[in-house]
Amino acid sequence: QVKNKAPAEVQITAEQLLREAKERELELLPPPPQQKITDVEELNDYKLRKRKTFEDNIRKNRTVISNWIKYAQWEESLKEIQRARSIYERALDVDYRNVTLWLKYAEMEMKNRQVNHARNIWDRAITTLPRVNQFWYKYTYMEEMLGNVAGSRQVFERWMEWQPEEQAWHSYINFELRYKEVDRARSIYERYILFTALVLVHPDVKNWIKYARFEEKHSYFAHARKVYERAVEFFGEEHMDEHLYVAFAKFEENQKEFERVRVIYKYALDRIPKQDAQNLFKNYTIFEKKFGDRRGIEDIIVSKRRFQYEEEVKANPHNYDAWFDYLRLVESDTDAETVREVYERAIANVPPIQEKRHWKRYIYLWINYALYEELEAKAKRTRQVYQACLELLPHKKFTFAKMWLLYAQFEIRQKNLPLARRALGTSIGKCPKNKLFKGYIELELQLREFDRCRKLYEKFLEFAPENCTSWIKFAELETILGDIDRARAIYELAIGQPRLDMPEVLWKSYIDFEIEQEEYEKTRNLYRRLLQRTQHVKVWISFAQFELSAGREERLPRCRQIYEEANKAMRSCEEKEERVMLLESWRSFEDEFGTDATKERIDKLMPEKIKKRRKLQAEDGSDAGWEEYYDYIFPEDTANQPNLKLLAMAKLWKKQQQESEAAAMDPDKDIDESQT
Repeated sequence: QVKNKAPAEVQITAEQLLREAKERELELLPPPPQQKITDVEELNDYKLRKRKTFEDNIRKNRTVISNWIKYAQWEESLKEIQRARSIYERALDVDYRNVTLWLKYAEMEMKNRQVNHARNIWDRAITTLPRVNQFWYKYTYMEEMLGNVAGSRQVFERWMEWQPEEQAWHSYINFELRYKEVDRARSIYERYILFTALVLVHPDVKNWIKYARFEEKHSYFAHARKVYERAVEFFGEEHMDEHLYVAFAKFEENQKEFERVRVIYKYALDRIPKQDAQNLFKNYTIFEKKFGDRRGIEDIIVSKRRFQYEEEVKANPHNYDAWFDYLRLVESDTDAETVREVYERAIANVPPIQEKRHWKRYIYLWINYALYEELEAKAKRTRQVYQACLELLPHKKFTFAKMWLLYAQFEIRQKNLPLARRALGTSIGKCPKNKLFKGYIELELQLREFDRCRKLYEKFLEFAPENCTSWIKFAELETILGDIDRARAIYELAIGQPRLDMPEVLWKSYIDFEIEQEEYEKTRNLYRRLLQRTQHVKVWISFAQFELSAGREERLPRCRQIYEEANKAMRSCEEKEERVMLLESWRSFEDEFGTDATKERIDKLMPEKIKKRRKLQAEDGSDAGWEEYYDYIFPEDTANQPNLKLLAMAKLWKKQQQESEAAAMDPDKDIDESQT
């Protein structure tokens, strides 16, 4: 009985038990004693016992072929060939599909120099299992070793009738070549090529290349070239392979037929897709570097890039950047017809959506096409390109002013002014745009047709009355022509418009115009009219500076009066920075032209800059903390607000209180000070 059932302190695993048993060799059995046979009876008894053991093993499991083979090999070791044959035959009755069984059987016969028996076994094997290549290889090798070349050839022929794989055909060919039978080898190649063409769905090009190299190796160059040509014709353009053309080109290169090599490479490059022709490009480039000139090397590089661009535009026809690169390449290296063909292919890819952002890159294809035709070809085709492009654009939705202007400029270069004017007039009628009006007016200005310019400006301002730049340019034109009243009337019409895009620019231009004409009273009236519309600080400062520069005797009082008016008007302004800007401008004026009294006065008007804090709120209304900012307190506002005075007095009282408390807490300091 086990009294203590607790686990032991040291635990032993099953792995440790097995390791210890192995180390101590507890399970090793001693080797059986050697048995010496001294007479025939003892030998027969030994054979009987062994045969009984083998037979028992076979009877227990007939399908284990290794038992049969061991049995046969034991009989063979006793030189009992007939018994071994009987065992192999019995085994074949059990499993005739076992390859190892046939091989062991045939090897036994060959080992014992039973050639006819071996032939019989090989015949039975290839008849029973014709798709096992090992039987055929062993059979042909045995016949060849026996010197029976005709018999070996006959076996090969029987094998070829079964249409074996590629290696079998090459073994037959190598067999014939070992006996210098070149014609027979050629006929085998022909049969094999014919077999691959008729039987295989996708025949391999390497067999044709091996055939051609076989002919080349045996100095049948005409036959080799014929094989390559037949291969090119057989595969056609549907199943082109770069390896065939590389091999063909290298063959011709070895024959010093450099022009034929160049033709082969170019033919292949024109028909094989770019992604499948990398090796072809590489070999062509190496060939041109070895045997070609500079032009040939450039041609191969250009053709390679052309293939790349072709693949890109095939993958995405609306990739206009790829078309631009492609066109730039063909323009630099090919004839006009090819360039024109590529341009036609490019412009045929019209954007599918009628939105201007999709057309912005596309329109430059037309522009480049027209410029190319004008520079390289004839003017008639250029006009056709422009007209076709303008007909294609959906003018009711959007247009491109640059296209109309380029067309008009082209007609002017062709000295055809009526067509240029007609084009610009049509553009303004179909799709008026600011850029079109400006371009048309600039053209007429260059031609000095001022009446036409006036009419165009009138149309322009009817189309876009809010465009301040157009009003200013129109008035400047009249000023240049010397018609001041018309210019002033144009300005008056302009500032009377209910909606303007840049009114400050227009007013400034009108004021500058009156100043140039030295009409100071009209300028003052303009400033007053402008101040009725806006009280902006820059207007007041500009008004004051005008008064300073306009008059001679009364300029300083007038300027100071403007500053006074501005200061009064700006008291109610919420933007204190603008008021500070006005006072600083006033102070700089007084520093330069004022007296001590005026300087002192303006100094009293300057505000005090103080730092304040205010509470911030987030977008959702929650508290976002505090922020510091600077504020200005103007003396004039302080005088009007008694609360600020009271606050200042409270601050002063608090300061005095703090000083008195500090003195009371330090009496020694007071005694020292009194003694002193």
